[in-house]
Amino acid sequence: MLPPSLRAWLGSIAALATLVVVALGVLYAGHSEPGRVDRWIIKPTADSVRPPWRRVALAADFLGEPAGAVMLVVAIVAGCLLLRCPRAAVLVVAGVAMTVGTGTLIKSLVGRTIHGDDNLSYPSGHTAFVTALALMVALLVTGRLGLGRTAGTSLVLAAALVAGAAMGWAQVALGAHYPTDVLGGWCTALAVIPATAWLVDRIADSSRRERR
Repeated sequence: MLPPSLRAWLGSIAALATLVVVALGVLYAGHSEPGRVDRWIIKPTADSVRPPWRRVALAADFLGEPAGAVMLVVAIVAGCLLLRCPRAAVLVVAGVAMTVGTGTLIKSLVGRTIHGDDNLSYPSGHTAFVTALALMVALLVTGRLGLGRTAGTSLVLAAALVAGAAMGWAQVALGAHYPTDVLGGWCTALAVIPATAWLVDRIADSSRRERR
């Protein structure tokens, strides 16, 4: 699931993403107000998007809610099984679990809030979830098409950027997260998914060798 030609690049990106997640977490630990960058971005837009774009933002937000998330995961897992890619199906389930679990753990450790003390905001779970799905689908496509390092890396990063930007815009526009929360969620997925894909490959390859 993690093409050999992409391992070095995605490993470096994952390491950099991890540093960003940690740095932002330390910077905003215990905060309940937007930072300077957040104020510059959200001042004219937070919770002010109007129809029809508000409906678009709400639709995107739904995909990160439990019902919408389950629908997306089931659909992608079913697609993987129809394509006879059980390893990809395992990666989707494991990748979602690891991304959501990591994001939840970071939220409890950082303790940044928005709209009240109970609304933990860093990192954005919606952004992390959708970015993780996009990354895993892009990795599947890269492997199926046999793309090289440049094309494969470009596809994976483009998918992550588009998915993360779309969900991130919705979260900021609806006032659910600060922009730096969105960046943290995006980087969480970039850090977790390559490591999870590598781990799934190692376990699957080890099981195959034992059966022989």
